[in-house]
Amino acid sequence: MPNKKSAKKELRKGNKRALYNSKISENVKTLIKKSRKAIVAKDATAKELVVKALKTLDKAAQKGVIKKNTRNRNKSRLQKRLNKMEK
Repeated sequence: MPNKKSAKKELRKGNKRALYNSKISENVKTLIKKSRKAIVAKDATAKELVVKALKTLDKAAQKGVIKKNTRNRNKSRLQKRLNKMEK
């Protein structure tokens, strides 16, 4: 437990940031899962879901929630699966 006023404030800020980051990362993960399921099921909305997932991955990386290499890896894998499905 922090004793100083500034340390208490930093703890509060850290908790807020953790909550914010966890919400963003949860959203990214759910969108990736939904788009993968749509690709496997060869659903018509798969392309729209993938585009939405790619957009959220970009935003999460821009905000520093995930690393850029993680973003690039996930985008590449999703796009490859979508391309295989469309063939």
